[in-house]
Amino acid sequence: MSTRSARFTLDPAFTIGPVNPRLFGSFVEHLGRCVYTGIFEPTHPTADAEGLRTDVLDLVRELGVTTLRYPGGNFVSGYKWEDSVGPVEDRPRRLDLAWRSTETNRFGLSEYIAFLKKVGPQAEPMMAINLGTRGVAEALELQEYANQPSGTALSDLRAAHGDKDPFGIRLWCLGNEMDGPWQTGHKTAGEYGRIAAETARAMRQMDPSVELVACGSSSQSMPTFAEWEATVLAETYDLVDYISLHAYYEPQDGDLDSFLASAVDMESFIENVVATCDHVGARLKSQKKINLSFDEWNVWYTSKWHAIENSDARDWPEAPRLLEDNYSVLDAVVFGSLLIALLRHADRVTVACLAQLVNVIAPIMTEPGGPAWRQTTFFPFAQASRYGRGQVLDVRVDSPTYDTKKYGETNLLHATAVRAEDGTVTVFAVNRSRTEALPLDIALSGLDLTQVTEHSVLSDEDPDARNTLEEPERVTPHPAEGTTLTDGTLTAVLEPLSWNVIRLA
Repeated sequence: MSTRSARFTLDPAFTIGPVNPRLFGSFVEHLGRCVYTGIFEPTHPTADAEGLRTDVLDLVRELGVTTLRYPGGNFVSGYKWEDSVGPVEDRPRRLDLAWRSTETNRFGLSEYIAFLKKVGPQAEPMMAINLGTRGVAEALELQEYANQPSGTALSDLRAAHGDKDPFGIRLWCLGNEMDGPWQTGHKTAGEYGRIAAETARAMRQMDPSVELVACGSSSQSMPTFAEWEATVLAETYDLVDYISLHAYYEPQDGDLDSFLASAVDMESFIENVVATCDHVGARLKSQKKINLSFDEWNVWYTSKWHAIENSDARDWPEAPRLLEDNYSVLDAVVFGSLLIALLRHADRVTVACLAQLVNVIAPIMTEPGGPAWRQTTFFPFAQASRYGRGQVLDVRVDSPTYDTKKYGETNLLHATAVRAEDGTVTVFAVNRSRTEALPLDIALSGLDLTQVTEHSVLSDEDPDARNTLEEPERVTPHPAEGTTLTDGTLTAVLEPLSWNVIRLA
């Protein structure tokens, strides 16, 4: 492993494409404590009149979340939307097969929309439809209840429930992970393609302007990957706008070097799905391009979950503590690299949802009746959402490399840059080396930039350092020293195992 400098050139003539604000979406599923004692806890000292935790709302706004996918996830494949509307005291309790929990339906569709409004005008609904145990008729009923202004049975029912104004949901997911044998109502690609096409066609009859996401593969490692996308898109190509991708990463067998290179897999996943979409489009002689909705991504220690899943310890509890991963600095650096991967493909990835928002593999943690705090992964997301708006510049790095078991020779530097409307540029960069600082030189061409306004670093001498209930601010970003911009060349040193945000004006 060499310690020579990494370098690249920034030139506004060479761009990837504009960042869609929907790239900074997240995900609220009825799973564990994401909803109950996460965003919704009527007895909490900070709760507002609607039972929403205002301490969590403040953090969600700070995080910079835009689109919010709801209500699942695996949960949606057994979801009856009618259970979640109307007077709370009349709503039924149901068994949730996906997470072996009891769903009370105290938080439902109206509460979700009210939560979005309180997050702010940038927060857009992304509603998932149950195509596991239900179908076209139920999708149309939900669409009418949610979006029809008035004058029909279901729009008038919504008004009677206290929501006179329609919810205006534009973005809809046609099911969830239907390729997965774990999914309630799992289907073959042909079966799913048909029901997705029928549902899409019917929803467009009600409103031609809806935007629809077809289910892609649950990961690139699925045995049906690519064939699934090709079969589904053959049925739905002219009817949908997006196909979904889901990916989670964790260290395998203590192999931290491969874990740090997880974005290599994410980028190849994106490029392979784009190739499959465009192949189907070419075969259909279509001018249309299908975009990608990376609507579940994160670091997730799934092996811990499978150990719980395979035990007999769970007996239909309400809002149990599930999937509450506590993230380290190492995890946050990988997480930042995944964000860089999404930005590097902003021309085709135009929706993305961090799974999930609160408590469940989340950047925000809470204690029932107690505080809320930021995990290490909170900071890269908040910074990318704040400064990653504009045109993504085409960054091609010349970097020292290191060897990984999974991905072979891999760059130590993973980076991208975004140019804002006002001409300022933000560089996002990860140093994957666990032991060595990485010198970085960036040549600026055709950019009228003269100063470094900030170089923020997330790193720590202890890569296992975490924020906890006892130490909620153990890990925070800190300023780097010695970063300069002279005669059109930026010079910096990236600390070992670090996430870096360098802002230029």
